[in-house]
Amino acid sequence: MLIDARTHGLWQRTAPAAAPVHALAADVTADAVIIGAGYTGLSTALHLRQRGVSVIVIEASDIGYGGSGRNVGLVNAGLWVTPEVLLRRLGPVFGERLIGLLSDAPGLVFDLVARHAIDCEATRAGTLHCAVGRSGLEELEQRAAQWIARGVPVQLLGASETSDRTGSAGRHAYAGALFDARAGTVQPLAYVRGLARAALAGGARVFVQSPALSATRDAGTWTVSTPGGRVSAQWIVVATDAYAHGPWQIVREEQVRLPYFNLATAPLDPGVRESVLPRREGAWDTRQALSSFRLDAAGRLIFGSVGSLRGRAAGVHEAWARRALRRIFPQLGEVGFEATWYGHIGMTNDNLPRFHVFAPNVIGFNGYNGRGIAPGTVFGRILAELIIGNLHYADLPLPVSQPRPCAARYLRERFYDIGAEALHLTAARF
Repeated sequence: MLIDARTHGLWQRTAPAAAPVHALAADVTADAVIIGAGYTGLSTALHLRQRGVSVIVIEASDIGYGGSGRNVGLVNAGLWVTPEVLLRRLGPVFGERLIGLLSDAPGLVFDLVARHAIDCEATRAGTLHCAVGRSGLEELEQRAAQWIARGVPVQLLGASETSDRTGSAGRHAYAGALFDARAGTVQPLAYVRGLARAALAGGARVFVQSPALSATRDAGTWTVSTPGGRVSAQWIVVATDAYAHGPWQIVREEQVRLPYFNLATAPLDPGVRESVLPRREGAWDTRQALSSFRLDAAGRLIFGSVGSLRGRAAGVHEAWARRALRRIFPQLGEVGFEATWYGHIGMTNDNLPRFHVFAPNVIGFNGYNGRGIAPGTVFGRILAELIIGNLHYADLPLPVSQPRPCAARYLRERFYDIGAEALHLTAARF
């Protein structure tokens, strides 16, 4: 399972090279072993090393192989669900903690980028959540009211200003948009590789191509076995999320995996480039099968939506994307794609993340529901604080919950996959 053009597309082509790490080939010890080299795992490692805790990260594939290296690159504040929904589901104590933590989470991402000089095209120009039709605008009006009531200076834009800010010259493309200045964009694979370099520079050890096969505990010490060696540690952090295999496969099984693809154009002509997202926000819309779009540093337009790029579906989704882009951005003319790739978003039943204690001293957050960059980074810091004793379970932003397999998971995943293909086969034809 290696990173390639179909799994990571443009991000693999434009990210700085990964740090020269190798597979585990010996028995080693540390204070903590982290399973998974994505945002959560590497942020945990980085923050633990800042406190002098010895850390080993083992990764089944490559750094950023899962969702961390494939996503759109939107560094968002908060979650998909609104603050009011979050409070109803978690209650006032955990709800307020999580809202406050994730509201400030993009700041941690951009602070780490600056502090460790991570070369990842970081742009903190905010994001635009674009309203499709009257129902989409009503949704954004509710979101805006809830955030403004909490003192967050989001802005609800009208149709004309949204057209100016997105460059959507298509007639009535969007009824409005919610602008959030807290947010921004990064090159996601470059960011996760930068976290790995920062953790390595701080003294963490990272091993790739080293899947966890089993975990046993004796006299308070955990031993995690891989094909090439074993890691002994007092703590285990499970940071695999929806790509989990092996001893913590349950993390994968409690989520429905939603396929999501991205397509990247060639760099736009300079004149056209200045008309598309002229302020360089990242954007997505309110459709249930949403679309997202942003520019990279070279001026490529990256356009994505729900669906996989397997077999016949690849042609269906690419044809739909061309039609949709002609409708939203007619100034582009005919477009081709120089990179295509896809991955999966792990969705929980209530669209909220989870904190699990799998066994004594075996902990982890998972279930990012399409919001992995900022939450994964800040949850890594929380896990580090928990391990060093600065936080206790009662202080966390989520209650301890038991992982449970998601009912009818396979059928739901097939529904999303086939449904997205059927939708894109007919959508945006007129």
